[in-house]
Amino acid sequence: MTVTASHRPQMFYTTSPAPCPYLPGRTERKVITELAGADPVALHDRLSRAGFRRSHGVVYAPVCAGCHACVPIRVPVADLVLDRTQRRVEKRNADLIATIVSPCATDEQFVLFSRYQAARHAGSDMAAMSNSDYRAMIEDTPVDTSLIEFRDPTDRLLCVALIDQLSDGLSAVYTFYDPDLAERSLGTNAVLWQARYTRACRLPYLYLGYWVRQSDKMAYKARFRPAEIMSAGSWRPLDATPLST
Repeated sequence: MTVTASHRPQMFYTTSPAPCPYLPGRTERKVITELAGADPVALHDRLSRAGFRRSHGVVYAPVCAGCHACVPIRVPVADLVLDRTQRRVEKRNADLIATIVSPCATDEQFVLFSRYQAARHAGSDMAAMSNSDYRAMIEDTPVDTSLIEFRDPTDRLLCVALIDQLSDGLSAVYTFYDPDLAERSLGTNAVLWQARYTRACRLPYLYLGYWVRQSDKMAYKARFRPAEIMSAGSWRPLDATPLST
């Protein structure tokens, strides 16, 4: 008798409505699924190309009724052209030392993370995260994940970027930095570094998550040009794609 191994179907779930973190007065819903099964890495790859994002051991995408403001965006790194402001940001941060480390949370990182949340996202769920919550965010990953630590010449930690490896690029999962150093534009610098690193790895894309044109916190992602966004199930050049809200 031949026994065929059964495969559990991939289950997707929809979250309950919650206040939108980006646009006041709107609600958000997400479709989520676990990165589980025989090959979570391949599943993560497929869903990332379809516009999903990872958090811990799940991936999600927005499914908000009547709203399409959250648009998946990625940068074809071989074609990236820096504008004058971005060139200045790179020059201003040329003294920083970037080190790729394993996804292991440290107290030093958590202090910086907490300062960043208090200054940039006070009152949010992330601002209330404990050290153990932060550790879970960094370390609970079923895929190839790394941290990039940016330090100044005195070895002071200024910025941390959490990234996932994909077969066709890197996914910028989350970045936080010293909120008192606005003049350095550390968030922009982290994206530029990741783009250059993606290109050095001979991978085509840096995935930046969701671009929300109407949100001050998320609109910056469109400044990295050229960019591609997902529209009607396909990746298309940002400048050539009509947008809806």
